[in-house]
Amino acid sequence: MAILPMGRWPKMNGRVMHGSYAPVRTSAPSATPVSVAEAKAHLRVDHSDDDTLIGLLINAATSELDGWTGILGRALVTQSWSQTFDGFESRLRLPLPAATVASVAYVAADGDTQTMDGADYVLRHDALGSFVETSFDVSWPSTRAQSGAVTVTFTAGTAAADVPGALKAALLLRVGDLYANREAGVDGSAIAINPTIHVLIAPFRRVGV
Repeated sequence: MAILPMGRWPKMNGRVMHGSYAPVRTSAPSATPVSVAEAKAHLRVDHSDDDTLIGLLINAATSELDGWTGILGRALVTQSWSQTFDGFESRLRLPLPAATVASVAYVAADGDTQTMDGADYVLRHDALGSFVETSFDVSWPSTRAQSGAVTVTFTAGTAAADVPGALKAALLLRVGDLYANREAGVDGSAIAINPTIHVLIAPFRRVGV
């Protein structure tokens, strides 16, 4: 029997769009929110024959929740992203809750790419998420009149050990479903998602953003 996907909100439904520029992940996490060992303990698997498979299932379950395309609309384990804008705005709204801003680069009026001094801007957070704005008494520099003139590179997520326990539990439940039901049934039926997963992840969904 097949497992129904957990679903995904359309990007225009409650997510800030940035013109035609989708955010780009520039550096993937160095770890997953749950380890193969944790998943094996949950699955009660005491051999190593399925370690590779279990690792793939962890990645699959994580991708359903993680990043800009994930259900949660946030990064789980620390990763780097870039967001492009056509020019500076009073607030450069980021597509994911951000931990730090690595750089703000722009194409200057003469066509050269410049990087702003980190002291000239600040990362802030409000009910809509994260954004970058200028520091007190600082103005954004002039940019060349072209598409994609400004790029913000930032990190999002936390250390794997700091991912909330509810999300880890949800991932383990999802891995359990995938491990127990690896192929579609011949009758074409599907297994409904464990409702506990939705309960566990609900507080972490970004809504109204």
